[in-house]
Amino acid sequence: MVSINDLGVEFSARPLFSNISFVINDNDKIALTGKNGAGKSTLLKILAGYCSPTSGSIGKPNDLTLGYLPQQMELADDTTLMNEVKKAFADKTSLKEEADRVTQQIANATDFESEEYIALIDRLTFLNERIEMSGLNDMQAEIESTLIGLGFSRDDFDRATKVFSGGWRMRIELAKILLRRPDVLLLDEPTNHLDIESIQWLEQFLQTKAKAVVLVSHDRAFLDNVTKRTIEISCGKAYDYKVNYSRFVELRKERVEQQRRAYENQQKQIADIEAFVERFRYQATKANQVQSRLKQLEKIVPIEVDEVDNSRLRLKFPPASRTGDYPLILENVGKAYGDHQVFDHAEFTIRRGEKVAFVGKNGEGKSTMVKCIMGEIPFTGTLKVGHNVQIGYFAQNQAQLLDGELTVFETIDNVATGDLRTKVRDILGAFMFGGEASEKKVKVLSGGEKTRLAMIKLLLEPVNFLILDEPTNHLDIRTKDILKEAIRDFNGTVIIVSHDRYFLDGLVDKVYEFGNGRVRENLGGIYEFLEKKKLSSLQELELSKLEKRPSGDAPVENPVSTPPVKESKLSYAEQKEKAKAISRAEKKVKMLEEKIESLENLLSEAEQKIAGGDVSSDTLGNYDSLRKDLETTMTEWEEESENLESLRK
Repeated sequence: MVSINDLGVEFSARPLFSNISFVINDNDKIALTGKNGAGKSTLLKILAGYCSPTSGSIGKPNDLTLGYLPQQMELADDTTLMNEVKKAFADKTSLKEEADRVTQQIANATDFESEEYIALIDRLTFLNERIEMSGLNDMQAEIESTLIGLGFSRDDFDRATKVFSGGWRMRIELAKILLRRPDVLLLDEPTNHLDIESIQWLEQFLQTKAKAVVLVSHDRAFLDNVTKRTIEISCGKAYDYKVNYSRFVELRKERVEQQRRAYENQQKQIADIEAFVERFRYQATKANQVQSRLKQLEKIVPIEVDEVDNSRLRLKFPPASRTGDYPLILENVGKAYGDHQVFDHAEFTIRRGEKVAFVGKNGEGKSTMVKCIMGEIPFTGTLKVGHNVQIGYFAQNQAQLLDGELTVFETIDNVATGDLRTKVRDILGAFMFGGEASEKKVKVLSGGEKTRLAMIKLLLEPVNFLILDEPTNHLDIRTKDILKEAIRDFNGTVIIVSHDRYFLDGLVDKVYEFGNGRVRENLGGIYEFLEKKKLSSLQELELSKLEKRPSGDAPVENPVSTPPVKESKLSYAEQKEKAKAISRAEKKVKMLEEKIESLENLLSEAEQKIAGGDVSSDTLGNYDSLRKDLETTMTEWEEESENLESLRK
């Protein structure tokens, strides 16, 4: 469908990439990956026709349609959300307008036998068929479904686009692109401004409704769920893998290992040739052999190892001083803007050393709660920051707050104090801003580099309570992994506001969900929370269905009440203890199930050995031991499963 042929790009005579070739087929779902600055966004811009390559060409049919979402864009501010999104159907609405004009001409006609009248009838028939095929009649329903899926509410439909923040404007443009249903979607970091629920909706859309997709994203779970092919740009070349991202990572390790072995063999070959030349350079009898070796040396094409050097990039937060047992306690905290109650009656306690996540749809109060904790805005209720708590705060727009006219060095030198001032260049070098990079102006840095620079500023102050609001936006996957490891090793307390499921997985042990004016505590990790939420939603759906049919079989239209919430007879503390017990029981059952599966596999292998004629005492003894272990484990699993069921009642 789209053919990329020997594509090359140079900036200031320095090659970004060269001789890149691949084909985008119908219904391909491609992840475009590579380190920051490798050329991913540039390649998308070339595919979209926004810039031209230095060399090579792109072949595509004339009638091919493309939809391109860049990382940054500007929208017009002269219309409402609904009218702006309707622009996606501009070509289709023109068909409807022409059909209306032709219908009026037919109504005004008097000569029903004329060629003009027959031509009008034919034209109207053609237009109506086109309208039916275009799906224009379902336009309104499709628009509403897409906007709600991307997190907008019906109250937003008639709001002016100028009142939406930059992140919500990106959603507006994404909605327009998705509604056009182009042949190829080119998406550059589409999840950066989406919450977890909107990301899951977008995943489903791209899997089921989109045609070909090429996307750049640093959300590993999103890539795995959407793409089935990965193209990596590394060292100026493109490597094409017919697998999803996680499998690509495994195959890439194998490729790099092969390259490393080839590189080492080549270096040995070069060293042997140079040793021969040096040894016999001045012997006349060896002149021909020396010249032959020198020519051989000239013909060798150096092998590059496509490995990103992260050895110097080691994020390490300073040791945290000890705080009180409870760094943060909230009692009946609420925040409203005018008549809009963002949240109310928020009550929770964070213990020293806990790492928790704030999740929920955008606009439900996550960042507002952080601002309350930081004392930036007034609120109702009681919020206590514990003894000796020193907060380090990374705001969602931290990278944008940097002074673009300063250099990287000046940015850090201005905040460094004491002995650190003598080590600024060492610190920058450790974060891959060494040499000339430290003299770059901030305004020319990529989004990921700005985020990394903002993180350095945070590291210069020793703190024991980190609050990180969307810290991973614009960071590449490797840097995110390093940041995750640093947070995991941090011995203080952490609150993370994030929509990145993979980043939160294994990092947090408690999730606070913001929604419908409430803050709900969920014990366990992010995937446990998502699984519980799915089950909870299904239960609520069933309750909803029952509420809609209070008597007889006739459905009740426009139900006015939500399902009543069953009052709990347990106190808040008892509910928490029960939730912990359930979580422990679930983990125990899961562990036993994994053990059973492992034992069954080992037992099957032993049975195959015996069937193949191996009846040695060791084999038979191992088989008997495995069988007894399996029986014991099965009994234990049955008991734990019954215990779990009783706890859930």
